[in-house]
Amino acid sequence: MKFKSISLAVAALLAASAVNANEQKEGVYLGVFGDYYNSEWNNIRDAAGVDVDDSTGWGAEIGYRFNNNWSGRVEYADMDFDLSGASTGSLDGERFGIDALYHFDDSPFYGLVGLKSIDAYKSLTFANVGAGYRHYFNNNFFVNAEAAVYQGLDRGYTDIGAKLGINYFFGSSEPVKKVEPAPAPVAPQPVAADSDKDGVMDADDSCANTPMSDAVDSKGCTKFEERQVSVNLLVRFPHDTAKVKQQYFDDIAEVAAFLKEHESATVVLEGHASAIGDAQYNQMLSEKRAKAVAKQLMDDGITADRISTIGYGEERLKNTANTLEAHAQNRRVEATITSTERVKVQRQ
Repeated sequence: MKFKSISLAVAALLAASAVNANEQKEGVYLGVFGDYYNSEWNNIRDAAGVDVDDSTGWGAEIGYRFNNNWSGRVEYADMDFDLSGASTGSLDGERFGIDALYHFDDSPFYGLVGLKSIDAYKSLTFANVGAGYRHYFNNNFFVNAEAAVYQGLDRGYTDIGAKLGINYFFGSSEPVKKVEPAPAPVAPQPVAADSDKDGVMDADDSCANTPMSDAVDSKGCTKFEERQVSVNLLVRFPHDTAKVKQQYFDDIAEVAAFLKEHESATVVLEGHASAIGDAQYNQMLSEKRAKAVAKQLMDDGITADRISTIGYGEERLKNTANTLEAHAQNRRVEATITSTERVKVQRQ
């Protein structure tokens, strides 16, 4: 949460007024800052389970701007680490360090590298690299925000730190640039004859701003074509039953979704039976199977007037062999639903 708060403060600073006073070119500056340090130091003082966590504190720094691109500084930070694990509370610490800063041309952003010594439970040395932002309110006062990654040289710790500070600059500002005379006015250019680049001149274009991906007709309007789409359904049944098994509910729901998308489409459900038993009984059984699938479609939201059923009994066997596998293939309800979609023609 502490690191999130620091991040929000840095973001607010970066989003502040875009008007930045003249960037200083040479001289000394002094500053104070608020400091956040995210550490992950485990098993300190050779005590298993005692960890050093985040620190918040304050600090001061003094720096010198050598030229347009380079400056250096030394800093001191008073730190207050939280303890966790086998021991709780806090641990006082101090940080001393030196940094070299590279300022990007005509930009408030800068990069930094440095060395730090942190004295908490013992003295540890870190190398750090990071980036920052400066905002000048006038020729002397500026605020800065920065973040850095710290890599331990004594131990393999990798930490993150953030600073938000205010500074006073004793040097001189960048000279005021000479104001150049305004360029001579340029005559307005004629409006393009084909504003939407569809190949049809504006005077003849009845459909302005046609998407570049669309093929167009002689009036500049999107072309469409008819495309046939279809979906198939196959529901199998056990011997001498018309109950729809759970495993086919998703297939039936897919057909229902297709019918909802294509409101003019209808479906004919064709019921079938195997050649086992009495033909008249098989005819009745095939009709019951078709109606059972129709009921499931209606439960999925399709109205009855869009569904037709027919039973073929054992007249249209899919497999005429006298085997269990053939009989299983013949006990079924089938349907094929087709519709026409109007789709855009893509420009070649």
